[in-house]
Formats: sequence, C-alpha cells, structure tokens
Amino acid sequence: MDTNKKEAPLTLSEAQQQVDSWIKQYGVRYFSELTNMAVLTEEVGELARVMARKYGDQSFKAGEKDNIDEEVADILWVLLCIANQTGVDVTEAFRRSIEKKTKRDSQRHINNEKLK
Repeated sequence: MDTNKKEAPLTLSEAQQQVDSWIKQYGVRYFSELTNMAVLTEEVGELARVMARKYGDQSFKAGEKDNIDEEVADILWVLLCIANQTGVDVTEAFRRSIEKKTKRDSQRHINNEKLK
C-alpha cells in the first residue's frame, strides 16, 4: 500500500454527508443545537489556547502540543453538525458568503492603508 498517496479532496457537501453518516452510525443522535453551540464555543477556545501559545506571548505547558490542525478540524466538525441539524447547505451558504464579501469589500481592503 502506498502511504504517500493522497486522497481526493473532500467537498463541503461530502464532508457534511460524512458527518451525518458518522452520527447515525456511531453517535446515536446529534446533540441538541444549543449543546452543539456550547461545544463549538469550547472548540474555538481550544484553538485560541494553541494560537496564544504558538503565535502569542504564552508558552506551551508540559504535555500541551501544537495541534492547530486538530482544533480546526474539531471546529469544522461541530459547524457541520450544526449545519446538518438546522438544514444549512454549507456549500451554497459559503458561495453566497463569498459573493457578499466580494460585493461589499472588493475595494475596501485593497484601499486600506493599514494593510500596505
């Protein structure tokens, strides 16, 4: 088996479906929407902790690790759970978000002296 072989990229729609399949097979059911919102907040806090240690003024404590990839994935997981529970098509919502930002901010950042 070739361990260097990369898997095909996953679309947002496929990721959403994989989360739903996993929940149905292993998770018994989705946590409530409010519980998932609390879990999302917790996961964002875990990412913030790692970011503060890696890019900020704090240092890693004994036993802590730089696991930004894991924390980002955990956040995405919970976001996809919330999307599934609330009937959000993440692909379409993301498409609309990019369109909105492009329309609103197409010149804003380019002309921002603070970013030059």
